[in-house]
Amino acid sequence: MPKVFVTRKIPDAGIRMLEQKGYAVAVSAKDGVLTKDELGQELQGKQYDALLSLLTDKIDGAILDAAGAQLKIVANYAVGYDNFALADFKQRNIYATNTPDVLTNTVAEHAFGLILSIAQRIAEGDRFTRAGKYHGWQPMLLLGNDLYKKTLGILGLGRIGSRVAHHGSRGFDMPVIYYDVRRNEAFEKEYNATFMATPEELLARADFVSVHVPLLPTTHHLMNAERLGMMKKTAYLINTSRGPIIDEAALVEALRTKVIRGAALDVFEKEPDLAPGLAELENVVLTPHTASATEETRAAMSEVAARNIIEALEGRVPPNALS
Repeated sequence: MPKVFVTRKIPDAGIRMLEQKGYAVAVSAKDGVLTKDELGQELQGKQYDALLSLLTDKIDGAILDAAGAQLKIVANYAVGYDNFALADFKQRNIYATNTPDVLTNTVAEHAFGLILSIAQRIAEGDRFTRAGKYHGWQPMLLLGNDLYKKTLGILGLGRIGSRVAHHGSRGFDMPVIYYDVRRNEAFEKEYNATFMATPEELLARADFVSVHVPLLPTTHHLMNAERLGMMKKTAYLINTSRGPIIDEAALVEALRTKVIRGAALDVFEKEPDLAPGLAELENVVLTPHTASATEETRAAMSEVAARNIIEALEGRVPPNALS
Protein backbone atom coordinates (compact mmCIF):
# COMPACT_ATOMS: atom_id res chain seq x y z
CA MET A 1 0.00 0.00 0.00
CA PRO A 2 1.56 3.33 -1.06
CA LYS A 3 2.05 5.82 1.76
CA VAL A 4 1.58 9.60 1.50
CA PHE A 5 2.50 12.27 4.02
CA VAL A 6 0.72 15.65 3.96
CA THR A 7 2.63 18.37 5.79
CA ARG A 8 -0.45 20.26 7.00
CA LYS A 9 -4.22 19.96 6.94
CA ILE A 10 -5.66 20.99 3.57
CA PRO A 11 -9.16 20.73 2.04
CA ASP A 12 -10.05 17.05 2.05
CA ALA A 13 -11.04 16.74 -1.63
CA GLY A 14 -7.56 15.59 -2.57
CA ILE A 15 -7.15 13.46 0.54
CA ARG A 16 -10.31 11.54 -0.40
CA MET A 17 -8.91 10.93 -3.89
CA LEU A 18 -5.77 9.41 -2.43
CA GLU A 19 -7.67 7.28 0.06
CA GLN A 20 -10.04 6.05 -2.64
CA LYS A 21 -6.99 4.74 -4.49
CA GLY A 22 -6.17 2.71 -1.38
CA TYR A 23 -3.23 4.84 -0.28
CA ALA A 24 -2.39 5.26 3.39
CA VAL A 25 -2.49 9.01 4.01
CA ALA A 26 -0.97 10.62 7.10
CA VAL A 27 -1.53 14.33 7.77
CA SER A 28 0.71 16.30 10.12
CA ALA A 29 -0.93 16.77 13.49
CA LYS A 30 0.70 20.17 13.92
CA ASP A 31 -1.57 23.08 13.05
CA GLY A 32 1.31 25.18 11.81
CA VAL A 33 4.41 25.16 9.65
CA LEU A 34 6.76 22.27 10.30
CA THR A 35 10.34 23.35 10.83
CA LYS A 36 12.90 21.62 8.65
CA ASP A 37 13.97 19.48 11.61
CA GLU A 38 10.36 18.57 12.41
CA LEU A 39 9.65 17.61 8.82
CA GLY A 40 12.79 15.50 8.66
CA GLN A 41 11.77 13.71 11.85
CA GLU A 42 8.27 13.10 10.49
CA LEU A 43 9.71 11.45 7.38
CA GLN A 44 12.64 9.55 8.87
CA GLY A 45 12.13 5.81 8.62
CA LYS A 46 8.44 6.04 7.64
CA GLN A 47 8.97 4.91 4.03
CA TYR A 48 6.59 7.39 2.42
CA ASP A 49 6.16 7.05 -1.34
CA ALA A 50 4.86 10.60 -1.78
CA LEU A 51 4.95 13.90 0.03
CA LEU A 52 2.30 16.60 -0.35
CA SER A 53 4.01 19.81 0.69
CA LEU A 54 3.02 23.43 1.20
CA LEU A 55 4.82 26.55 -0.04
CA THR A 56 6.06 27.07 3.52
CA ASP A 57 8.00 23.76 3.40
CA LYS A 58 11.59 24.05 2.19
CA ILE A 59 12.29 20.85 0.30
CA ASP A 60 15.94 20.12 -0.46
CA GLY A 61 18.26 17.16 -0.61
CA ALA A 62 18.32 16.71 3.17
CA ILE A 63 14.52 16.36 3.30
CA LEU A 64 14.41 14.09 0.26
CA ASP A 65 17.06 11.84 1.80
CA ALA A 66 15.21 11.77 5.12
CA ALA A 67 12.15 10.45 3.30
CA GLY A 68 14.11 7.53 1.88
CA ALA A 69 14.94 5.98 -1.48
CA GLN A 70 11.33 4.88 -2.11
CA LEU A 71 10.10 8.52 -2.39
CA LYS A 72 8.83 9.11 -5.91
CA ILE A 73 7.18 12.53 -5.81
CA VAL A 74 6.75 15.74 -3.83
CA ALA A 75 3.55 17.52 -4.85
CA ASN A 76 3.54 21.20 -3.93
CA TYR A 77 0.19 22.64 -2.88
CA ALA A 78 0.98 25.90 -4.69
CA VAL A 79 1.69 27.22 -8.15
CA GLY A 80 5.03 28.73 -7.07
CA TYR A 81 7.89 26.40 -6.25
CA ASP A 82 10.68 28.62 -4.99
CA ASN A 83 10.60 26.38 -1.88
CA PHE A 84 11.95 23.48 -3.98
CA ALA A 85 15.65 22.87 -4.65
CA LEU A 86 14.92 21.41 -8.08
CA ALA A 87 18.50 20.34 -8.72
CA ASP A 88 18.25 18.05 -5.69
CA PHE A 89 15.08 16.48 -7.09
CA LYS A 90 16.69 15.86 -10.48
CA GLN A 91 19.77 14.35 -8.89
CA ARG A 92 17.58 11.79 -7.11
CA ASN A 93 15.07 11.22 -9.93
CA ILE A 94 12.16 12.40 -7.79
CA TYR A 95 9.25 14.23 -9.34
CA ALA A 96 8.45 17.76 -8.19
CA THR A 97 5.03 19.12 -9.15
CA ASN A 98 2.88 22.20 -8.58
CA THR A 99 -0.77 23.26 -8.99
CA PRO A 100 -1.01 25.74 -11.87
CA ASP A 101 -4.12 26.91 -13.72
CA VAL A 102 -6.74 26.23 -11.02
CA LEU A 103 -5.91 29.36 -9.02
CA THR A 104 -5.44 31.78 -11.93
CA ASN A 105 -8.88 33.38 -11.84
CA THR A 106 -9.03 33.55 -8.06
CA VAL A 107 -5.64 35.24 -7.63
CA ALA A 108 -6.41 37.65 -10.47
CA GLU A 109 -9.71 38.57 -8.82
CA HIS A 110 -7.92 39.16 -5.51
CA ALA A 111 -5.29 41.30 -7.23
CA PHE A 112 -8.00 43.42 -8.74
CA GLY A 113 -9.76 43.59 -5.40
CA LEU A 114 -6.53 45.03 -3.98
CA ILE A 115 -6.33 47.53 -6.82
CA LEU A 116 -9.86 48.73 -6.13
CA SER A 117 -9.33 48.75 -2.39
CA ILE A 118 -6.19 50.89 -2.44
CA ALA A 119 -7.32 53.25 -5.21
CA GLN A 120 -10.73 53.95 -3.68
CA ARG A 121 -9.51 53.73 -0.09
CA ILE A 122 -11.99 50.99 0.79
CA ALA A 123 -10.01 49.40 3.62
CA GLU A 124 -9.16 52.82 5.01
CA GLY A 125 -12.82 53.81 4.86
CA ASP A 126 -13.81 50.62 6.65
CA ARG A 127 -11.40 51.40 9.50
CA PHE A 128 -12.62 55.01 9.60
CA THR A 129 -16.27 53.96 9.85
CA ARG A 130 -15.71 51.22 12.44
CA ALA A 131 -13.79 53.70 14.60
CA GLY A 132 -16.88 55.90 14.84
CA LYS A 133 -15.33 58.74 12.86
CA TYR A 134 -18.09 58.90 10.23
CA HIS A 135 -20.47 61.75 11.10
CA GLY A 136 -22.10 62.33 7.74
CA TRP A 137 -21.30 62.85 4.07
CA GLN A 138 -18.48 65.24 3.30
CA PRO A 139 -17.36 66.44 -0.15
CA MET A 140 -13.65 65.96 0.60
CA LEU A 141 -13.80 62.81 2.73
CA LEU A 142 -11.38 60.00 1.74
CA LEU A 143 -10.96 61.05 -1.88
CA GLY A 144 -9.46 58.23 -3.94
CA ASN A 145 -8.75 57.63 -7.61
CA ASP A 146 -10.62 56.22 -10.60
CA LEU A 147 -9.35 53.21 -12.53
CA TYR A 148 -11.08 54.21 -15.76
CA LYS A 149 -8.56 55.01 -18.51
CA LYS A 150 -5.62 54.76 -16.09
CA THR A 151 -2.61 52.78 -17.35
CA LEU A 152 -2.25 49.28 -15.91
CA GLY A 153 1.31 47.94 -15.87
CA ILE A 154 1.80 44.17 -15.62
CA LEU A 155 5.21 42.95 -14.45
CA GLY A 156 5.24 39.32 -15.57
CA LEU A 157 2.72 38.23 -18.20
CA GLY A 158 2.00 34.69 -17.06
CA ARG A 159 -1.44 33.19 -16.51
CA ILE A 160 -2.33 35.45 -13.59
CA GLY A 161 -0.81 38.62 -15.01
CA SER A 162 -2.70 38.07 -18.25
CA ARG A 163 -5.96 37.63 -16.37
CA VAL A 164 -5.42 40.80 -14.33
CA ALA A 165 -4.80 42.61 -17.59
CA HIS A 166 -8.06 41.18 -18.93
CA HIS A 167 -10.03 42.58 -15.98
CA GLY A 168 -8.41 45.98 -16.32
CA SER A 169 -8.81 46.24 -20.07
CA ARG A 170 -12.28 44.75 -20.44
CA GLY A 171 -13.79 45.92 -17.17
CA PHE A 172 -12.30 49.37 -16.65
CA ASP A 173 -11.06 50.47 -20.09
CA MET A 174 -7.52 50.63 -18.75
CA PRO A 175 -4.71 50.80 -21.31
CA VAL A 176 -2.39 47.86 -20.61
CA ILE A 177 1.40 47.87 -20.77
CA TYR A 178 3.48 44.87 -19.79
CA TYR A 179 7.01 43.64 -19.24
CA ASP A 180 8.00 40.00 -19.53
CA VAL A 181 11.08 38.07 -20.57
CA ARG A 182 9.09 37.01 -23.64
CA ARG A 183 7.01 39.24 -25.86
CA ASN A 184 3.43 38.05 -26.51
CA GLU A 185 2.16 39.55 -29.73
CA ALA A 186 -1.13 37.61 -29.60
CA PHE A 187 -1.85 39.17 -26.20
CA GLU A 188 -0.96 42.62 -27.54
CA LYS A 189 -3.40 42.19 -30.40
CA GLU A 190 -6.24 40.93 -28.21
CA TYR A 191 -5.95 43.66 -25.57
CA ASN A 192 -4.30 46.43 -27.58
CA ALA A 193 -1.47 46.12 -25.06
CA THR A 194 2.02 47.57 -25.37
CA PHE A 195 5.22 45.67 -24.64
CA MET A 196 7.83 47.44 -22.53
CA ALA A 197 11.42 46.34 -23.16
CA THR A 198 12.49 46.91 -19.54
CA PRO A 199 10.80 47.13 -16.14
CA GLU A 200 12.04 50.70 -15.89
CA GLU A 201 10.07 51.77 -18.97
CA LEU A 202 6.92 50.25 -17.51
CA LEU A 203 7.40 51.85 -14.10
CA ALA A 204 7.72 55.32 -15.60
CA ARG A 205 4.40 55.04 -17.44
CA ALA A 206 2.04 52.94 -15.29
CA ASP A 207 -0.56 54.30 -12.88
CA PHE A 208 -0.97 50.84 -11.34
CA VAL A 209 1.88 48.30 -11.27
CA SER A 210 0.77 44.72 -10.61
CA VAL A 211 3.58 42.24 -9.88
CA HIS A 212 3.33 38.68 -11.24
CA VAL A 213 6.91 37.52 -11.78
CA PRO A 214 8.19 34.32 -10.12
CA LEU A 215 10.72 34.57 -7.32
CA LEU A 216 14.14 33.92 -8.84
CA PRO A 217 17.63 35.25 -8.06
CA THR A 218 17.05 37.74 -10.87
CA THR A 219 13.74 38.98 -9.44
CA HIS A 220 14.72 39.19 -5.76
CA HIS A 221 14.24 42.86 -4.79
CA LEU A 222 13.22 43.65 -8.36
CA MET A 223 11.29 46.50 -6.78
CA ASN A 224 14.02 48.23 -4.79
CA ALA A 225 14.40 51.84 -3.71
CA GLU A 226 15.77 52.88 -7.09
CA ARG A 227 12.92 51.36 -9.08
CA LEU A 228 10.28 52.58 -6.64
CA GLY A 229 11.68 56.04 -7.32
CA MET A 230 11.05 55.54 -11.03
CA MET A 231 7.31 55.17 -10.51
CA LYS A 232 4.91 58.08 -10.79
CA LYS A 233 4.26 59.82 -7.48
CA THR A 234 0.57 59.15 -8.15
CA ALA A 235 1.10 55.43 -8.82
CA TYR A 236 0.15 52.33 -6.85
CA LEU A 237 2.09 49.07 -6.44
CA ILE A 238 0.25 45.73 -6.07
CA ASN A 239 1.92 42.40 -5.25
CA THR A 240 0.23 38.97 -5.24
CA SER A 241 3.34 37.07 -6.38
CA ARG A 242 6.10 36.56 -3.80
CA GLY A 243 7.14 38.92 -1.02
CA PRO A 244 10.91 39.09 -1.59
CA ILE A 245 10.36 40.55 -5.05
CA ILE A 246 9.86 43.85 -3.21
CA ASP A 247 12.43 45.37 -0.86
CA GLU A 248 9.88 45.89 1.90
CA ALA A 249 11.96 48.33 3.93
CA ALA A 250 12.41 50.46 0.82
CA LEU A 251 8.67 50.27 0.17
CA VAL A 252 7.87 51.47 3.68
CA GLU A 253 10.10 54.49 3.13
CA ALA A 254 8.59 55.17 -0.30
CA LEU A 255 5.08 55.05 1.14
CA ARG A 256 5.99 57.13 4.18
CA THR A 257 7.62 59.86 2.11
CA LYS A 258 4.99 59.74 -0.67
CA VAL A 259 7.43 58.61 -3.35
CA ILE A 260 4.41 56.61 -4.56
CA ARG A 261 0.79 57.07 -3.59
CA GLY A 262 0.04 53.64 -2.23
CA ALA A 263 0.54 49.88 -2.26
CA ALA A 264 -1.49 46.72 -1.75
CA LEU A 265 0.24 43.51 -0.71
CA ASP A 266 -0.87 39.91 -0.26
CA VAL A 267 2.67 38.61 0.23
CA PHE A 268 5.57 39.81 2.35
CA GLU A 269 9.33 39.61 2.29
CA LYS A 270 9.74 37.74 5.59
CA GLU A 271 6.34 36.14 6.12
CA PRO A 272 4.60 36.24 8.48
CA ASP A 273 6.59 39.23 9.76
CA LEU A 274 6.06 42.68 8.28
CA ALA A 275 8.76 45.28 7.76
CA PRO A 276 8.81 47.75 10.67
CA GLY A 277 6.32 50.54 10.11
CA LEU A 278 4.37 48.88 7.31
CA ALA A 279 1.26 48.11 9.35
CA GLU A 280 1.06 51.66 10.67
CA LEU A 281 0.76 53.25 7.23
CA GLU A 282 -2.67 54.25 5.94
CA ASN A 283 -1.68 54.21 2.27
CA VAL A 284 -1.23 50.45 2.11
CA VAL A 285 -3.70 47.54 2.04
CA LEU A 286 -2.49 44.25 3.52
CA THR A 287 -3.98 40.75 3.19
CA PRO A 288 -2.43 37.61 4.76
CA HIS A 289 -1.36 35.63 1.66
CA THR A 290 -4.96 34.77 0.86
CA ALA A 291 -5.14 35.56 -2.86
CA SER A 292 -6.06 31.95 -3.68
CA ALA A 293 -8.15 31.45 -0.56
CA THR A 294 -11.58 30.55 -1.85
CA GLU A 295 -13.32 27.29 -1.02
CA GLU A 296 -13.47 26.34 -4.69
CA THR A 297 -9.85 27.06 -5.51
CA ARG A 298 -8.21 25.57 -2.44
CA ALA A 299 -10.24 22.38 -2.96
CA ALA A 300 -9.19 22.29 -6.61
CA MET A 301 -5.54 22.74 -5.61
CA SER A 302 -5.90 19.77 -3.29
CA GLU A 303 -7.27 17.67 -6.14
CA VAL A 304 -4.51 18.70 -8.55
CA ALA A 305 -1.82 17.81 -6.01
CA ALA A 306 -3.48 14.45 -5.41
CA ARG A 307 -3.74 13.77 -9.15
CA ASN A 308 -0.03 14.46 -9.55
CA ILE A 309 0.72 11.94 -6.80
CA ILE A 310 -1.58 9.28 -8.26
CA GLU A 311 -0.04 9.59 -11.70
CA ALA A 312 3.48 9.30 -10.33
CA LEU A 313 2.70 6.34 -8.08
CA GLU A 314 1.01 4.54 -10.96
CA GLY A 315 4.14 4.86 -13.06
CA ARG A 316 3.16 7.76 -15.28
CA VAL A 317 4.62 11.24 -15.63
CA PRO A 318 2.50 13.60 -13.48
CA PRO A 319 0.76 16.33 -15.49
CA ASN A 320 2.46 19.19 -13.65
CA ALA A 321 5.98 17.80 -13.42
CA LEU A 322 8.69 20.37 -12.77
CA SER A 323 11.53 17.83 -12.61
